Amino acid sequence: MSLHEQLDKQKSESEQMTRVGPGTAMGDLMRRYWLPALASSELQADGDPVRLLLLGEKLIAFRDSQGRVGVMDHRCPHRCASLFFGRNEADGLRCVYHGWKFDVEGNCLDMPNVQNGAAMKARVHAKAYKAAERSGLVWVYMGPQDDVPPLPRMEAALIPEGEVSVRFVQRACNWLQALEGDIDTSHFGFLHAGHAQPEDFQDDHPMRHTVTNRAPEYHVADTPWGTSYGAYRLEGDGRMSWRVANFMFPFWTQAPNSDFLTNVAVRGWVPMDDEHTMVVMLSWKKSPGAYTGMPLKNGQPIPGFAPAVDYLPNTTDWHGRWRPRARAGNDYEIDRDAQRRNEIYTGIRMVFMQDQAVTESMGPITDHAFEHLVPSDQMVVRTRRRVLKAAQALREQGTLPPGVRDPQVMWDARSGSFHTPAAADWQQAYREQLQAAIRVPTAEREHVPGA
Repeated sequence: MSLHEQLDKQKSESEQMTRVGPGTAMGDLMRRYWLPALASSELQADGDPVRLLLLGEKLIAFRDSQGRVGVMDHRCPHRCASLFFGRNEADGLRCVYHGWKFDVEGNCLDMPNVQNGAAMKARVHAKAYKAAERSGLVWVYMGPQDDVPPLPRMEAALIPEGEVSVRFVQRACNWLQALEGDIDTSHFGFLHAGHAQPEDFQDDHPMRHTVTNRAPEYHVADTPWGTSYGAYRLEGDGRMSWRVANFMFPFWTQAPNSDFLTNVAVRGWVPMDDEHTMVVMLSWKKSPGAYTGMPLKNGQPIPGFAPAVDYLPNTTDWHGRWRPRARAGNDYEIDRDAQRRNEIYTGIRMVFMQDQAVTESMGPITDHAFEHLVPSDQMVVRTRRRVLKAAQALREQGTLPPGVRDPQVMWDARSGSFHTPAAADWQQAYREQLQAAIRVPTAEREHVPGA
């Protein structure tokens, strides 16, 4: 294959992985999964409709008088006026243009401007998607509405509502480059902790080994839920330190930011469109939390690890939800003095916003042809290949991707840090750690093998 042919192939594959609109290969794949769309708390019974952008489609979400959630195309099927301006009343959304009214399933309930509307309304249907609520989230299924799969069964998606923490952050870039920051472990010792030294931490602090050896070695593997990596470093006491993390179809990641036995958290990199991503973060309030919050040896917090995102007020436009105040327009509030003093390696005060800055700086969609990938990128490469093959198999053979019909495979995915004897097999150690892990007590556990 000539260099020109290789570049054309790379460009084609990049297009397939990053484009998510209707009719695209990746868009078709993602539409086979339930998508976390918004927090249940964002919708009130008979309250204002909410503009919702998912996979390049402009939708409206609302909660009816009985508390049911509807998600449908924002265009009224009569003359395409936006239902965002509709009246949410008496178990339906009424278009203000001509008064046509639709229930949460898209059924037309009323055609008051048509003399024989009672007879005609059964023939009109708004484009509506299946919606469900669980763990504080509204989930939407945008695939074939006559072939709806089970809801997700990853552990964090089964946390009881009173015990789940749900957070959102919008990121102005393609879903893939946003997600890849979570499966690239070698950046942690630089982007987030480049200013730290081993002697800054207590001997048992989990971050100590990260800054002691900033170039870990890796094992990478395909898994039933997607891909996994095990980054390993030999400790001074002869034990092997492991940081294990996962990619789960279609866009979930589990970062190794806590002890494996108690780490119940996922991030969903949900594409709003090709150039905007809504990050959905689920965690268990009963988990001890990320070890990045543990103080230094001197008792002070780790510089650059501010605890929470500072948001702009939400607006009603298509990209108006969950936008951070630190953004490209203000250089993510970078503190150059803190950077020069090596107080914060990046000068950006929060870990999540450090990731935000670098992934958005790549442009709306990364030009993969400009990259020079190295061995530390092998998890990124493996995941791209896994995703691309699954999208192509769905398109060309109709093969459903992992976890659609068998969502229970996601239950065995967990990330975190642990130690083993130096010669231990990492996948066997993973299975042993999983058997010992503290699991979420859920009403659906009887449906989850091994739970």
